Amino acid sequence: MQLGGELRRLREKSRFTLAEAVSGLTISVSKLHRVENGLTALKSAAELRALLDRYGVTDDDDVDFLVEMQRDSLNRGWWSHYRNTMPSGMAMYVGLESGARTIRAWHPNVVAGLLQTERYVRDLLRAAKPVEESTTELVERTIQLRMERKEQLTRRDSPLELWAVLDEAALRRVVGGPDVMREQYQEIISLSQLDNVTVQILPMATATYRSSFNFNLLEFEAPLLTVVQTDTAEGSQVSDKDTTVWSFSRRFDALRAGALAPGETPAFLHRLSGEI
Repeated sequence: MQLGGELRRLREKSRFTLAEAVSGLTISVSKLHRVENGLTALKSAAELRALLDRYGVTDDDDVDFLVEMQRDSLNRGWWSHYRNTMPSGMAMYVGLESGARTIRAWHPNVVAGLLQTERYVRDLLRAAKPVEESTTELVERTIQLRMERKEQLTRRDSPLELWAVLDEAALRRVVGGPDVMREQYQEIISLSQLDNVTVQILPMATATYRSSFNFNLLEFEAPLLTVVQTDTAEGSQVSDKDTTVWSFSRRFDALRAGALAPGETPAFLHRLSGEI
């Protein structure tokens, strides 16, 4: 996505259309479109150098930097061996999540994935298994993937910063049973004590704005921009359009403003633990 965004900027600066940019090259219009949107990678440095030559990029340092970026784009991430277990669009999201600096998340129906315990996610998947006709192997692989993703919160070097707003309804919706939920509450309390994790709860009795579906805003180090991910029945969708990111940023700010302060989260969860 970083390379694609830079190539789009260079093309627009040179005032080329997509068709003009690839005229006479071995790259098709549709491929360049996918490259610019971060959906695919250029397979060779020669293709990249041909584009840069057309855009008038001649500085050796600039060319070397972009060529190195192109090589990095071909590397397969740690999650690649889980690719066959992921729904449509999920592999792209996990890759983005792994490179993100900060994630802002809203979850109204279930506990956010990065906060889930192994027992919680296992019972969540088991309940859906007959409906979705999932295999036991698929369930176990999905659990392994989620637990590996969660390690990003506790890694020693530059841990992922997470700011999650959870609807009280998601916390009251029983998965597995009372013991599983109490363990889940304690896990959220423990993770919220980390300097890089903030968890807020939006009480059901609070009359305020609520989004009916979950979303994640992922922020990256410069020069990458923020992207937004949403879940649908068809799978995971990702967008880096300015208007879409702005719209979801406003949604998150409204949800955060309506929720309890982060410092109230432990007491709220201890109360839920007693009630359940």
